[in-house]
Parts: sequence; C-alpha cells; structure tokens
Amino acid sequence: MSSAEVAPRPLQVSPLIKFSRWTLLLTGIVYGAYHQRRLSKKENARREQELKEKPMKDAKLAAEKKKLVEAELQMLNELFTPSPK
Repeated sequence: MSSAEVAPRPLQVSPLIKFSRWTLLLTGIVYGAYHQRRLSKKENARREQELKEKPMKDAKLAAEKKKLVEAELQMLNELFTPSPK
C-alpha cells in the first residue's frame, strides 16, 4: 500500500456557514410548529362543526333513503301486479 491517506481530511467549514445552517434549521422547526398548531386549531374547529351537523345530516340521509325505498317498492308493485283492464 502506498503512504497516501485512505480518506481525505474534512474541509473546514466557515463559522458563518455553520451559523446560517443552524439558524435556518431552527427557523424551519419554529415555522413548522407554528403552522402545525394553527392548522390543528382549524381542523379541530371543523371537526366540532361536523359533529354538530352530523345528526341533521344523518336524519336527512335517512329521509332520502326512506323516500327512495318507498319509490322502489311502488315501482316494483306496479311492475309485478297486473293492472286491471
């Protein structure tokens, strides 16, 4: 083997670059935490609104389903019962 180094020596990084990297990293973490909290509040408000509206929505869907079932039964009765002539 030769006397050459196996791995090159690491470069000296400027303190300004190190400071900039750490500053941007911490800024990104704070930014993410702020937006996560803001979006969580919005989502919780939306969920609460959905929970308030759920009984009305379920009642409306049940009424529509009942109408559809009645219409289908009426159609089947008309189809399978002979009409008097």
